[in-house]
Formats: sequence, structure tokens, C-alpha cells
Amino acid sequence: MGVDGGAGARRSPRRARFDVRARQIVVDCSGLGFCDSTGLNALLKARLRMRETGGRLNLAGLRPPVDRMFDITGVRAVFRVYEDTARAPADPAPRDGGAGHD
Repeated sequence: MGVDGGAGARRSPRRARFDVRARQIVVDCSGLGFCDSTGLNALLKARLRMRETGGRLNLAGLRPPVDRMFDITGVRAVFRVYEDTARAPADPAPRDGGAGHD
């Protein structure tokens, strides 16, 4: 995910629309082999927008290179991270505002 990423990566996070009724969005990162600072910022901004509406943005399927980079930068600690989308619960944990690894 970066400037040269897929079509979704090129869309500005400020233009992204969030359904305020959504309590949870799980981003499937299983096809993501690279994520630069632009991608990190997009995910962090999206996470903040979800929190503003009482929801949460979670990640699933982080591949080793991306997972390592998220861990080194400390970004992994602010998201709930699931092994894959099937393991992400349909209904998120209570809205405690905290992060965690599931």
C-alpha cells in the first residue's frame, strides 16, 4: 500500500466515506506485500475516523514484511490484528477505545 499501490490505495483517506452505523471495519491485508508511510497514515486516519463514530478499524491477514514494519513503527499496537478475516468477530469488542491483538 503506497503511492504506487492498487486503485484503493490511491484514494485519499479524507475522501473515503464511512457508514456511521458501521461498528467495525476489518481491512483484509492478506494481499498486501508492501506498505509505506502513506499507507500507514491512511490506515491511522481511517482508524481515527472510525473511533469518532464509536467504531473500530481492525486489520487481518498481515503478511510478514508488513507485520514487521507495523511492529517496528508501533502501529500494530493501536489496531486489533487478526490472523485472517474469518477469525475477526462479527461484532467488535466493547467500545473501550483501546487496542489489542486478537
